[in-house]
Amino acid sequence: MVINKILIESFVKATERAAYGASTFKGKNDKIAADQAAVDEMRTALNNIEMKGVIVIGEGELDEAPMLYINEKVGSQTGESFDIAVDPLEGTNFTAKNLPNALSVLAVSRRGNLLHAPDIYMEKIAVGPNLPDNIVDLDFTVKKNIELLCKAKSVNPNQLTACVLKRPRHDLIVKSLNEMNVKINFISDGDVSGVISVADPKNEIDIYLGTGGAPEGVLSAAALKCLGCQMQTRLVFQNTDEKKRAEKLGIKNLSKKYNIEDMAKGDVIFCATGVTDGDLVKGIKNHGENFLSETLVLHYSSKTNKIVKSENKK
Repeated sequence: MVINKILIESFVKATERAAYGASTFKGKNDKIAADQAAVDEMRTALNNIEMKGVIVIGEGELDEAPMLYINEKVGSQTGESFDIAVDPLEGTNFTAKNLPNALSVLAVSRRGNLLHAPDIYMEKIAVGPNLPDNIVDLDFTVKKNIELLCKAKSVNPNQLTACVLKRPRHDLIVKSLNEMNVKINFISDGDVSGVISVADPKNEIDIYLGTGGAPEGVLSAAALKCLGCQMQTRLVFQNTDEKKRAEKLGIKNLSKKYNIEDMAKGDVIFCATGVTDGDLVKGIKNHGENFLSETLVLHYSSKTNKIVKSENKK
């Protein structure tokens, strides 16, 4: 069942307000205050929407997040029912240091259509549009995935670029890519924008590889669904407590590999507003008593894929 396009504007407002809140702490070296400001603004905006909304991915569970926690009800609690995944500030460090690619992000689906992922690690592999189905797989070696991608694109490995989060845990992935002469675009944070980078040919990113946050994986899947890309993920458990948290959220098969349809079923809306200038969108700009914003807006059923530029009161 499709989500009415009329609601897009309200969800855009939520990420715009969150981005503005975070932007007031740009370069102030206080990532906690920046995140809190984004949360406050986003929650207020979501509560102004006529809907029965439930946060399925948020700032954490009730005991660790006072607002926008998992299972928190948002909206007027009248009208249609939606699951909402939020990351009010993706790139808290970017904001604190006034570096590129900080975003305010949300994804919306009908109730029950977004994967309820715990805040743990998730293996991810993603490629862009117009490729054969199921071309890459987490169970293949890096070498095999690169070879399959080269064959599909009719290129050599040294003509490919991989996006990888710069972490010691990815040393083996990096070693394999280096052995094949694949170019690497390292990112320091910003898992969502990193995964989405495979969608736009202008970025020249052919594949995303590595382990990042599970909540960010679901948000990325919602975007990639609208952009006709492919992604496969699998939860990574570091202890028994993490397994229990996943089971509590209804995950039965702990070793399951998820594709986009498993993480974001049916119709979805995705919004990402820039806090600082980045690859996807420009950041918040002050304009007297107003602020200027740019938001990437995607809606699966209406094939909406556009950048919305707005001017709003602070």
